[in-house]
Amino acid sequence: ETFNHFIERLSFIDLSLKGNMQDDYSTTEEERFRVRKLEISDKSKGFIELLQQLTVCDSVSEKEFQERFQELSLYGDDHLICVIEDDGSGKIVATGSVFIEKKFIRNCGKVGHIEDVVVDSCVRGMQLGKKIIGFLTDHARSMGCYKVILDCSVENTTFYEKCGFKQKEVQMVKYFI
Repeated sequence: ETFNHFIERLSFIDLSLKGNMQDDYSTTEEERFRVRKLEISDKSKGFIELLQQLTVCDSVSEKEFQERFQELSLYGDDHLICVIEDDGSGKIVATGSVFIEKKFIRNCGKVGHIEDVVVDSCVRGMQLGKKIIGFLTDHARSMGCYKVILDCSVENTTFYEKCGFKQKEVQMVKYFI
């Protein structure tokens, strides 16, 4: 009986240690990949190159970046661009944005529009996209939005469904360039 008790305690200690090791790992990952607002210095950390993995994004000069950054800053919390910087490499590895549309319908309600979500191909599968979407939807909710919407490719619908979104209606577009 004493021997069985010893084995049970040893198993409990082993499980406790494994739990702590996993906690340490996830804490380390949390610290390595934190979501934050875009900073003016992020251009030099690969922000534009990351956007080029999403869509057409020509090179942006330092002056153009600074001017657009300042312009967007004027919107305050009504236009938020967030990033995840890999603290290990100093590189921006994920981004997304949300802007708040003020409406007359729904008692002068607000809608959050999520745009330009991309995760660097080198770190996909690490749940960073979910972190970005969570950050953006939390921001929209905190701004009093009654809903948050986004457009995505058919290939990405499963990802967004896992983030709590559902398909609704049809997207239409008319390009001017």
